[in-house]
Amino acid sequence: MQGVPAEKIDHYLKDMLNKCKRIQPEYLPIVEVADYKGKKFIVAWCPGGNLRSYSSPKSMTKGDKERVCYIRKMASTIQPSDEELHDLYTLSNQIPFDDRIHHQAELSDLNITLIQGYLREIGSSLYEESKNMDFLELCQSMNLVSSLPEYTKPKNVGLMFFSFEPDKFFPYTQIDVVQFPEGTGGDKIIEKIFKGPIQQQLREALLYIRNNIITEKVTKYPDRTEADRFFNYPYVAIEEALANAVYHRAYDIREPIEVRIEPDKIEILSFPGPDRSITMEKLRTFKVI
Repeated sequence: MQGVPAEKIDHYLKDMLNKCKRIQPEYLPIVEVADYKGKKFIVAWCPGGNLRSYSSPKSMTKGDKERVCYIRKMASTIQPSDEELHDLYTLSNQIPFDDRIHHQAELSDLNITLIQGYLREIGSSLYEESKNMDFLELCQSMNLVSSLPEYTKPKNVGLMFFSFEPDKFFPYTQIDVVQFPEGTGGDKIIEKIFKGPIQQQLREALLYIRNNIITEKVTKYPDRTEADRFFNYPYVAIEEALANAVYHRAYDIREPIEVRIEPDKIEILSFPGPDRSITMEKLRTFKVI
């Protein structure tokens, strides 16, 4: 990690500001200079804006008046097709659900212990600062509340992560792990429901699956010391799939995440499901873009 030379920080910040001013409608990210391992870094945080979609000059050449919107696909930033541009304009009418203000909640619904525990876990320098910060100031620095001083309300993302009962605000914010030992047509069903902050739900559900569902078979041989070890399911794959379900589900849809465990398979149901551009045919041919 090279960091940023201290004498160039002001120049970079001014250059960033000048370039951001060329975005229409005007958009400014949250920018901070941070010290990390003895070096300085410029950290830019770009939460979803309220005036999407945004356009910028096609190039930084002086006098270039052609403006375009860009989208991110895989590891590339590209100009959208006509269909993608239509989808972009459709999305522009919506503030991302995570960033919406929850008008029925209060600042007191956010829990300082959960926030500080999270900051400590990720190794944030804000953890030590939070011990002496005003609670509202801490929430504002993490973009968890509305920015209007006369109307302080939590955002949805804050309630999902840092309230003990997010299902109070978003019904069915939970993970249901349902086992069918005899198949879906059998009489026996074992169900375990996980509630609480969404990152806690994920941890507890994965721990339950690892301890109760994942099994190991060990085959030993008389002619060698090494044994063959097999698992009925790869835990890493389940961890990845369930984490994606938790962090990409639509919490405005009142349906839980369901992990269905049958004798021969595990299904994870999360709404609204994959992007509509992904079809079963493309999945079968491994040609998903």
